[in-house]
Parts: sequence; C-alpha cells; structure tokens
Amino acid sequence: MKLLRVHVVSANTCGGLLDGLDLWFRGPSSSKYSDFDPLCFVGPNGAGKSQFLQVLTEIFQSIYHACIPGEERIESNPDLQFEIEYLIRPQLNQDPIQVKISRTSIDRRRPVLNIQKKEDGEWVNCDPFSPSTHDLLPKKVIGYTSGENETLSLPFLVSRSGYADEVGRTALSDKTENRVLDTRLMLIDYGTNLEVVVSNLLTNDGKELKALLEDARLEDLHSFRCIVQLAHSAAPKLPSNKKANSKRKGIQLTPELEDYLEKLQRCSTCSSYDQKDEKYIFDFWVNDQTKEAFRFFWESTLDLYTSLHKLSMLNDLAIPKVTRDRFRRDTKNRRFASRLPEPQDEDKVFRFDQVRFYSRSNNKVVDYVSLSDGEHQLVQILGIFSMLSFADVLFLLDEPESHLNPQWRVKFVSRLMDLPTKDGVRGADKRPQAAEQDCLLTTHAPFVPSDMARDRVYIFGKNDGHVEVTHPEVETFGTTFDTILEQCFNVRPPISDVSRQEIETLMKSDDPEEIQKGMDRLGFSVEKVFLADRLGQLKKKG
Repeated sequence: MKLLRVHVVSANTCGGLLDGLDLWFRGPSSSKYSDFDPLCFVGPNGAGKSQFLQVLTEIFQSIYHACIPGEERIESNPDLQFEIEYLIRPQLNQDPIQVKISRTSIDRRRPVLNIQKKEDGEWVNCDPFSPSTHDLLPKKVIGYTSGENETLSLPFLVSRSGYADEVGRTALSDKTENRVLDTRLMLIDYGTNLEVVVSNLLTNDGKELKALLEDARLEDLHSFRCIVQLAHSAAPKLPSNKKANSKRKGIQLTPELEDYLEKLQRCSTCSSYDQKDEKYIFDFWVNDQTKEAFRFFWESTLDLYTSLHKLSMLNDLAIPKVTRDRFRRDTKNRRFASRLPEPQDEDKVFRFDQVRFYSRSNNKVVDYVSLSDGEHQLVQILGIFSMLSFADVLFLLDEPESHLNPQWRVKFVSRLMDLPTKDGVRGADKRPQAAEQDCLLTTHAPFVPSDMARDRVYIFGKNDGHVEVTHPEVETFGTTFDTILEQCFNVRPPISDVSRQEIETLMKSDDPEEIQKGMDRLGFSVEKVFLADRLGQLKKKG
C-alpha cells in the first residue's frame, strides 16, 4: 500500500491540534508503486509529529473495528472524523486500486463510515463487511516507539487489552472456538524487543542473520529461557461456577494457546512444571536441531513472533481489573496521560529470561542485557522489517534511530534498503517482500532527511494552536547536515548554544586580544572563520 492523502477533520486530540490538517503525500500514479520510499516528519517537540502517527493509527483502528470487529474489538477514538486515500494491490497480477475511506458527521449525528474504490475513473461504494473490501485494507499497521511514547502507544494498548480480555472470555466459554483472531495493529517497543529478536534468530539463517547482528558484533543466539505462569498470586482467580469444568486453576488458555505451550515444550532442551503455580520453565540451548524444530512448528518468523506475542499479551490479565477498567474510562475520555502499567517480571504470565548470544569478537557468551540501547534498537528495527516483509504493511516509526550512534544514524536508511528480504520474494503470489509497503517516521536529527528527497520530507510546526506542515525550501537528498539543520530545525549555526553565545559576544568585541584568546579555545567552524576576519579587520585599524 501507499498513502496518498490524510485529512484529519476532527480528532478530539491534543486540544484540536490536528483538526483540519489535510496532507497529500503522493499523487495517484502507480509508476513507482513497488518502490520503498519512506516519508520523514521533522520539527520541534510538541509540533504534532507523534500525534499525527497516533491519529493515523486510530483511523485504521476505527476502520478495522467497523469492518472486522472480530479482529479489532475496541476503538480508542470513536468520535474521530477523517478522510484517507491510498493505493493498494490485493493481488499481484492487477493494477493498484485507489481506495478512499471517510467518516464524517452530518448535523451532529454519529460519524458514518464510507468506503469507496475507484473503477474506470468513478468512485464505487464498497460493502464494509465484504471479504473483498477487507482485502482493500492494510494487512498490518505497525507502530514502533523507542521509549515510553504514550501518544503513539495508546491505540495499540487499547487493541492489546481487547485481545487479552477476549482470550479470557473465550477460554471460559462453552463454545468451541479454538482461535482468537489476531489484531491488525501491532506495537513494537522495548517490551517486545526479545520477541522480535528471538523469533528472527530462530527462523532466519545466512545473510539475514548476518544483516541483523553484524553491527551489534554478535554471532548467533546461544540460549534462552521462557517462563509461563498461569496461577501465581497476581493472576485473576477462576470464578467458582467455572471450576468444575476447567482444566486450569488460574488464567484459562484457549486451545490455540495450549498448543503453543506444547510446541515450546517439544522444542525445548529441557523443561519443568510446577503444578501449584501452573508454572512452566522452558530452557533452550540453540543449535541447528533447535532451529529445525522451531521451523517445523512455525512456518515463518511472523508466525513464531505472533505466538510468543499472544502469550505475552496475557500479561495484561496480571494487571488488576480496577486498573484496566480505569484505563478504558480514561481512554474513552481522551485522558492520554493514563496507560496500562507494566507488571513486574515476577508477576508476568509470560516472559523471557537469561537470553544469551555468541560474541563475534571473541566467541564468548554475552547476556542480551549487557548490550547498549543502540545495539538493542538496531537489531530490533532490522528484525521488524525482516519479519514483516510482505505487501500491504504500514510502518509508523517514532524516532527509530534515537539511540544509534552517529555512524549508525548515517547508515540507517541504507541498512533498511540493503536487508536481504528487500529484493526477495515470499508467499504464494511471489510478491516482492519489502515493496508495496509504506513507512512514516519521525526524527529530530538531520541524518534521515539527507537520504530522502525534498517531497518526502515534511516539516511540522505550530501556528495559533494548529499544526502547519511544509516541505524544505531546498533539495534534502544528499544535502549536508548543516543545511538540513538550518532548513528543517531552524538551527543557525549548527553548533550548541553556549559556544554560539560566546562567538556572538566575541563578534561584538573591539578588543583583538580578547578575540584571539577566545578563538584559541574554539574548534573549527564557519563562524570561527568570520571571527578571524573580524580580528583581521581590527588589527588593520590598529
């Protein structure tokens, strides 16, 4: 898919900061439809970049909730009004289809969803409940945040809590449902880091493995432990009227989740079970046979990740019900400071422990927690794109390079483009893996815009309480960082404030000796050259 236009009519978000914002990203031409061309949002803090990613997530959450309520059980912004247009190609051997979806209110009535597609130059209405319409929706919307960004995380947390509650209801139900449908919203943050990394390293090999680990100086996964506890003190208690027919004392699992436990046990090197707390400990020493076992039970990296993530989403059930109810109320009232707390490790239903790697430098075993934040972030980001390498995925990345050192930041976009999955094919329709996706990312650094054309870079700013978005005045692709800092971040000159103030003071001085002493303390910059010129002029006068 490729986004064409997003119009936020009314979002009830951040005091109406985004209300009325109408952004065109591309024209409807499909000439470069299969190119991977991310869009970059820059600008100061509080200018609306993360809020825009949040509202875009809420737009698709509302669409999914209306069309496929079995997948998206709750919407976090039911009063949201919007118009959105994009291109999507449900099948390989056809032209991309232009889709327009709107939800607007007339005469203060509740907003009505309308889905249309363009056929022979005319807009045709689509049935929201038809499978053919569902094929016109993105397969996944991926949110990534490098920190505790409650703004972007909120709709994903709402989606996750809805899934966890349905698992509990389904497991206690007398009906025969085996599987709780996956959500199309997927949040990747530090809490899901190990799920992404472990899934990739158990199912990928060769070039993909090297691409993920080489900058982190790691060779391969050595060992790890999974702990699942269903009846510990923090877990919800089973109602007395359900105990007679229940298989478990604590958290009830659907047959699907019980199957995942059995597969983990069969793949493990050794395991133990404590009946009192219904606690499983699975230990894995990773070798070729371990990887072969995981690949036998899980067809792809995403399949394995989804299984592990579904188990980890049960951690929401270890949060007191009163807290979860408060979160729902606050979400409904748009109180965004509220979020679901993360349970302590000992209270979690599912968690990883003792994850270790072979070091590339000396082949010693190192613990994952000993790696830097930048190493964690780079492995995770590359793992996300390797795992989600099929068409019709929308990535929303909030500062994905924030913890990377300057050398890695310079290479960030090229590392995404050079992943082995980019040019390969996968799936029954043999579609390019990394093509036909879209990616929006925010940044506060000049490194990413320098790898993108001007029309792909959007500068966010505020004017009278509303967001204004413009393109840079100069071409950004291949432009120096100094120019981008000036154009996109209004930093003139691109040096820090203390030294800048000293240079400005020296430029006003009429004392050559004072200027010379000041220059001796300064490193090289264009401003120092101007200061030297000022010194020369004063000496001539003297």
